[in-house]
Amino acid sequence: MTKVPKGNITPERSKIEPILTEFEHGRISAPMALKKLHQAYQKPDRVAQDHGTTDAPYGLMSREQVLAPLYRLVGLSTIKRMTEEMFAHAVVQRRRREFGLQADKTVTHMVFTGRPGTGKTLVARTLGSIFAELGILSKGAMVEVERADLVGEYVGQTAQKTKACLDRAAGGVLFIDEAYALARGGARDFGREAVDTLVKGMEDKRDDLIVILAGYESEMQDFLDLNPGLRSRFPITVSFPDYSERELLAIAKEMVNERDYIMTPQAINVFLTILRHERLEPSFGNGRTVRNIIESAIRRQALRLSDQLEATRSDLMELCERDFSGGDVHDRLPHARPNECW
Repeated sequence: MTKVPKGNITPERSKIEPILTEFEHGRISAPMALKKLHQAYQKPDRVAQDHGTTDAPYGLMSREQVLAPLYRLVGLSTIKRMTEEMFAHAVVQRRRREFGLQADKTVTHMVFTGRPGTGKTLVARTLGSIFAELGILSKGAMVEVERADLVGEYVGQTAQKTKACLDRAAGGVLFIDEAYALARGGARDFGREAVDTLVKGMEDKRDDLIVILAGYESEMQDFLDLNPGLRSRFPITVSFPDYSERELLAIAKEMVNERDYIMTPQAINVFLTILRHERLEPSFGNGRTVRNIIESAIRRQALRLSDQLEATRSDLMELCERDFSGGDVHDRLPHARPNECW
């Protein structure tokens, strides 16, 4: 192990060196090392100096502070745990560089698999901000694209369009939704050219770009076999399962609260009845379906109250059973009977 020179060691370094030594010898875990490093750097003058900067904003910020945007999301336990590991790794590697120790930069390109509405786009956008806080990315903004943004109609156009998207996303996240669509179109299609250009661009911008591919699981596995070097360049695969009924209800309540509405217990019962029916449909969209149900109820509430000139503040906030009982979705239900409310 490389020894840190003993001369001119600051009080901070005298605290940090034993922590790194314990971590390197496996005596403490990465989360524990992170906690000890955080405590070692708790000095008021450094808080004022470092807080909010790009290169070292997390020097004094706790894991909970940096990852707060992700922790606020419903469910997603796997992605939260993975991001905690990335946070710990980024902090410890930065400390190693401060001591002149060898530090590695982990490749963080990812594949997100799952059905629509499971939070893939939202998580990608949130991760961009978090990685900027960690100093992994310089900006953290997300650029969302699909096949039409990458594939051209004639020779030479595809490479130009793909390079332009890579340039726009530099410093942040390039999120390619339904990435498997690049593999469709046959031998004369330009999708393969887009993939080849993407692979090269990822290598050229590897120090300040994260590419996230998203789509259905089976289609994404076939897509990763399209280019020999594609699978190895995306070492992280995260599966986004369908939300549970309890999680979907939590998402619904969050959507309602954000818009200054409330759902009555009877309204929640009808919402759950509709939701259970919709989950049986092949086109079920998880969070998107919840949003559609809530927005439909809000429109019906507006129709119900539009002629009530004396409606109170409480009336304007309340979504009742009648607001969820109308519309095409409810009419398709065989029996809209009351259900147990969570």
